[in-house]
Amino acid sequence: MVTALDSNTALVLIDLQKAIVHRPMATPVAHVLGNAAKLIKPFRTAGWPILIVNVNPAGAAWTKTRKDAPAPQSGSLPEGWLDIVPEIATQPGDIFITKHGWNAFYGTALDAALKERGVTGIVLGGISTSIGVEGTARAASELAYNITFAQDAMTDTSAEAHAHSLKYIFPRIGEVGNTGAIIEKMPSQ
Repeated sequence: MVTALDSNTALVLIDLQKAIVHRPMATPVAHVLGNAAKLIKPFRTAGWPILIVNVNPAGAAWTKTRKDAPAPQSGSLPEGWLDIVPEIATQPGDIFITKHGWNAFYGTALDAALKERGVTGIVLGGISTSIGVEGTARAASELAYNITFAQDAMTDTSAEAHAHSLKYIFPRIGEVGNTGAIIEKMPSQ
């Protein structure tokens, strides 16, 4: 349940890029993208930062380690792989972060960009709930950001993993609610 948003909250959208959204997901991607897009307008109206995160695993050390599951490709990526989908109407004033693993804070300027703007709270959405969103949320929690999860603006390739993050992980590190409840807590709404 969303009880409040900090007076300086940023919207952080994870991996809503062309190469990710075409995969089969637990929730229809159009629904997730529509809800993520709904959050953008009130954040712009409030003058709160919007951070758009994509992932580029090419060449990352973790892609070369031993593991049972296949790693993402480590060579060059197909054209357009990193592009944010058009449903997420970005603007030049948005902050763009490219991560190389699951956590958008690790090895990027995300924390510095938030601190520079005096941000103390973040609203998180994106794909995949149990990977990019959860990895970023765990780091945000360790960095003492107040986190609000837009549960209807995220999905996962696994319904079970998505449900697990929403039920067991996210309530321990933040507040979980839908897009409408988040917008209701914003100024001038």
